[in-house]
Amino acid sequence: MSVLTKTIDNSKQRKNDKQGNSPRWVKTQRRIDHSMRRLFIVSAVLVSAVIFSIIIFVGYQGMQTFKDVSFSEIFFSTDWNPTSETNPSFGTLPFVYSTILLTVISVALAIPLALSGAVFLAKISPKWMREILRPAADLFVGIPSVVYGLIGLTVIVPFLADTFGGTGYGILPAAIILAVMILPTIMSVSEDALRSLPGRLEEASLALGATRFQTIWRVLLPAAKPGILTGVILGMGRAIGETMAVFMVIGNSPKIPHSLLDSTTVLTTAIVKGMANTFHGTAWNNSLYLMSFVLLILSLALILLIRVVAKRSELK
Repeated sequence: MSVLTKTIDNSKQRKNDKQGNSPRWVKTQRRIDHSMRRLFIVSAVLVSAVIFSIIIFVGYQGMQTFKDVSFSEIFFSTDWNPTSETNPSFGTLPFVYSTILLTVISVALAIPLALSGAVFLAKISPKWMREILRPAADLFVGIPSVVYGLIGLTVIVPFLADTFGGTGYGILPAAIILAVMILPTIMSVSEDALRSLPGRLEEASLALGATRFQTIWRVLLPAAKPGILTGVILGMGRAIGETMAVFMVIGNSPKIPHSLLDSTTVLTTAIVKGMANTFHGTAWNNSLYLMSFVLLILSLALILLIRVVAKRSELK
């Protein structure tokens, strides 16, 4: 009888809920849920609108460059002299080339150290050491970029000048600084990817007679590859967009570098250096917006690549 009574009471309760006779706290909770749902939708729409507005504005302003300068001159010319009164030139090829070269070198310098640190923290170090080293590594993310630039200007540049000759400015000191700046990002994401792997992978490898190093190199790192690639791509995104630290040590000469210690300029530093000297609507100003649009497209491409890598990781 008790079971039958509970069933009848539950039926009445559901009937009352459908008729709008729910308890007051249930109605209040439903109103809060609906309000929060609307708030999240409005927030998502607002963020999307802001992002697309930035893309449209920067892209439209950058495209105005082609009214005064040809596409081939912008992207294939190495001559950058927008201040000339007789024959101004707006070749951005040195900036694009130096940006790509700087990003590749900085990531190549950071990956071995970041992966080594991630493997050590995830699989080798004791718990007490990991609790100390992980926050210490995360502190590097919070250091302002101007501090990195100041250290590079006072330590790395003079050291390179004394060792290899020349002024010490160029791609190499900027790449060293960027490698240190992006190292915590790559290491943190890679460590999380290694720690999230199922324990049976390591146990099975050790049970088959593999050494600890063989297990890490041939089993764990390949299995964590999607997460590691995500960290590398995030590091590349920061390296592409970094400005102040690079501005202080790269030399800022608008030319293609012939060596790693040859003064040059990347897209971000060229924008910062030239934006204060231009007037809105001029060809020079529009070309800076176009370089900003190129940087934006590169960043968006990296974000889409992260999504693809994350999707593959979920499928596994």
